[in-house]
Amino acid sequence: MSKGEFDRLAPSLELVTMGFGEIIYEPGSSPNYVYFPISGIVSLLNVMKNGPSTEIAVVGNEGILGITVFMGESISWLAVVKSAGVTYRLNANILLTEFNLVGSLQRLLLRYTQALMTQIAQTVACNRHHTIDQQLCKWLLLSFDRLDGDTLFMTQGLIANMLGVRREGVTETACNLQSSGLIKYSRGKITVLDRPKL
Repeated sequence: MSKGEFDRLAPSLELVTMGFGEIIYEPGSSPNYVYFPISGIVSLLNVMKNGPSTEIAVVGNEGILGITVFMGESISWLAVVKSAGVTYRLNANILLTEFNLVGSLQRLLLRYTQALMTQIAQTVACNRHHTIDQQLCKWLLLSFDRLDGDTLFMTQGLIANMLGVRREGVTETACNLQSSGLIKYSRGKITVLDRPKL
């Protein structure tokens, strides 16, 4: 974004923490704030009426939470923190005012929205056509792209929930990836050992 745009927004940016498991948005809500994560990962989940959920995208330091503020709709997914971190928070009305000035920030936000929609489309295709091994590899890479370091804390139950698969499938897949030397997994701690092969 341009320096002028940043200078107008900067005084209103508030640095806040995101705790593991914290719900940022719920389906059907209208956000009061948008978030620009600096660290941590937020999972966007599609929640079915009968309870199960599947992760459709992740947002980290590359993105923004709250695109519905400038897209004109209510939130359609659950946004929950899957890796704690910090984020800049901005009042939704302030962002919308700047967006409507049709400057470089608007173009940047629309390009990010396109990237997010692409990620969602790829996730849908992967969930339909790929093996659990491939789904877990994709999920790990998406997660580690948004983290500093090579370690993530996540239980097999939570991973199964994110992928929309059975826990036993994640257990078997994690063991396969570990025996292949791609990851090390122990008590909810996942360390990437060979990122190119992953």
